[in-house]
Amino acid sequence: MAPTESSCRAIFRAVAQTPHNKWPAYDSAQLYGRSSLAALREDIHTVAREWFDHDTHESVDQFVCHYPLEYVEFDPHDRYTDSTQYGIEQLVRVFLIQELRGWTHETAIVTYLQQQPSLRRDLGFTSVPDQSTLWRSWHQRFTEDLHETIEAVARTILSHADNAGISIPRQPNDQPKWETDEGSPSPDDQTIVDCASKVTEQVGKLVSPTFSLDRSKGCEIHENAFWEMQTYLGLRENLAANEGARSFIHESQRDRTPLGHIHRDHLRDLSVEEIREMYRRAIRRLIDRTAETDEFHRAGIVAIDITEADPFTGDRTGHEDEIIGTKEDSDEYTYQWATVQLVGNAVPLVLDARPVTKGESRKEIVEDLLETAQDLVLVDEVLMAREFDSQQVLEAIEKRGLNYVVPKRMQVSEKAQARRLLRSDTDRYVTDRKLHLGDNEWHETTLIYRRKENTDQTVYRQYAVFMTNASPGAIHEYDYRWEIESGYKSIKRFMAATTSKNFVLRFFYFAFACLLYSIWRAVDLLVQVELTGEYERSPLVTADNTLTLLKQQSGIG
Repeated sequence: MAPTESSCRAIFRAVAQTPHNKWPAYDSAQLYGRSSLAALREDIHTVAREWFDHDTHESVDQFVCHYPLEYVEFDPHDRYTDSTQYGIEQLVRVFLIQELRGWTHETAIVTYLQQQPSLRRDLGFTSVPDQSTLWRSWHQRFTEDLHETIEAVARTILSHADNAGISIPRQPNDQPKWETDEGSPSPDDQTIVDCASKVTEQVGKLVSPTFSLDRSKGCEIHENAFWEMQTYLGLRENLAANEGARSFIHESQRDRTPLGHIHRDHLRDLSVEEIREMYRRAIRRLIDRTAETDEFHRAGIVAIDITEADPFTGDRTGHEDEIIGTKEDSDEYTYQWATVQLVGNAVPLVLDARPVTKGESRKEIVEDLLETAQDLVLVDEVLMAREFDSQQVLEAIEKRGLNYVVPKRMQVSEKAQARRLLRSDTDRYVTDRKLHLGDNEWHETTLIYRRKENTDQTVYRQYAVFMTNASPGAIHEYDYRWEIESGYKSIKRFMAATTSKNFVLRFFYFAFACLLYSIWRAVDLLVQVELTGEYERSPLVTADNTLTLLKQQSGIG
């Protein structure tokens, strides 16, 4: 069904009435003007999230036709100064439709428009532009910035439509390449490694000064040898400090390197807060370096989660506050670490990490991590696991002016509602709810029941329940949270092995692994931008590439 005046009005009313939306971006941020393409990207993201949640909006083409481009000033991005037969707004819409389909030649879009009279009418064409007109418009009329914006906006539209279950012509990650006369072959492996080597050296010089040990002056072993050895331990799977120190002596180019017990002793002398402060300084430098590119934005969605070490099987006497029960209801005990990480379209840096100890509330953990995250980047939305569904946590996030999306544990009322939805064969249901905070105070939230796909459950468990203070369409972004799970797998791959019960040592190993992971993702972004001029989340540089290069830059091997 085509959009109607009523459905379009409903979408823009919903956008305008949502207090957390900045719409239009140029009118709510001093950084933007009406000619800002960055503002256009943000606005299309905001509108598309609402648009495809409407029952009657089932076409990406119709979104392109009905999106209000009239407020955008394209003059700075239009190389033509004389009058033309086709306006730049019309052509932007045409190239958006072409990009949505992944077509790399103008013949395909010309044929498509000729076969779609209603689409031509919606685009305002009395005649279809020919192939040569479109080629000149793209290659000679449009600026490179406008090219990149069209490509980025198309991915945004495809992503929101796909999340809403709308049929899309291609997957958002299947990025087409525009043809040029010279061609643009992908960089070969050697080119990637050479570029990564240069970038890794730059990043290493930025990060290494942020870590320090409280040692007396005149020590024979250079302090950097400790960080090089820790990197070396991260290069080898299940390598502990004693065994690693013996191998490190032979592979390092340094005359003196620390023995395993000396390495551990110096790390134990640190405090958890000292480790966190060093980590935050390192991440700030990584962010400052990646922010020099247009592809990194100091804003985005963050995910907060807790990961567990392998179950602890020894005697935990005296360590009951640190080796705590697992998140699942079991008789096992483990160390737990909490992180806040950029997700979504951003480079997935781990912004902060902290240990989890007995007696700490989830609210304390969330507020602590968000304090760091908001100091480093502009946080827009927070995604969390089900264990963070406390009303006090949600209220604390809202007081910071942030949106949240979190699954809700199903209690008696949610189970009853899910059974009613099952009987009526309803896939989705939205309702408002007030959560009691105490002392006659309440937190208002929205509950969204969503039926799971391909589930073998036959009762209320067919449904998942989410809570959000944003529009109901925000739950589609919850899929981004799973990126933190894949991140944890890589982080644990970078951790040195240990059987020590020393809490500081355990935490340092985890935090340093988070740093190695973040360095990898930052290096990958910088290499992609230098070699291809854009950033795709699928890494061009592997984790092993980065660790090996870090090893070489630090004089190992």
